Amino acid sequence: MATNSLPQSTLDTFQPVSASAVAVLARLMAKRAVQEELRADGVRVSLVKPAELSVKAQAYLQAHPELYREAKARALRLGMFEKFKRKRA
Repeated sequence: MATNSLPQSTLDTFQPVSASAVAVLARLMAKRAVQEELRADGVRVSLVKPAELSVKAQAYLQAHPELYREAKARALRLGMFEKFKRKRA
């Protein structure tokens, strides 16, 4: 009998971070960074079209891939784990 295996309770506690949560958090951080840049340039963010803001945020996110690492760490802190769907019989 194997004695070096992990207890079953430890194996049941592994939960991967939700990929969609990481993507949403990364986009949110990029959007906030773009809004801060616009405010620093003297632009009223409320007058910028949401579609234009989204395009700028997407470009910012492509230029700053480290936001995904920060988003993953934030998702872990917030407990945003993947929820597995039950198989239907």
